[in-house]
Amino acid sequence: MMDVNEIRQYLPHRYPMLLVDRVVELVEGESIVAYKNISINEDVFNGHFPEFPVFPGVLILEALAQASGVLGFKTMDKKPEDGSIYLFAGVDDVRFKRQVIPGDRLQLESQIISSKRGVWKFACKATVDGELAASATILCADRKV
Repeated sequence: MMDVNEIRQYLPHRYPMLLVDRVVELVEGESIVAYKNISINEDVFNGHFPEFPVFPGVLILEALAQASGVLGFKTMDKKPEDGSIYLFAGVDDVRFKRQVIPGDRLQLESQIISSKRGVWKFACKATVDGELAASATILCADRKV
């Protein structure tokens, strides 16, 4: 289990772009389960359908990539302070199945599919109350800064 202070050691993102609030399960080299609480106070709701607030799909993908980044960094036993950055490198097979709205707790799940020459592939899904909100295959690249 990781709280937001420990997560910040593994992700260079900061508010409002830090999209992982807590890690509830992490098996290095295998998988992660984390979550993001969706609040009406999110800056994005000021301009993204302000009369009908819907959390943007692209930010759901970013949250999945960030959770995958934590998994990758923990698996490699690295942190950004070590001169490494984990970049969102690609996405395939994206599907959105449910709107995510304020008050939802977005559960983020990621499993390592493969790792080759610093490029990692993850099978990801985001759910709300057990209902699939989005799924994707995400690529992240470990690079030196």
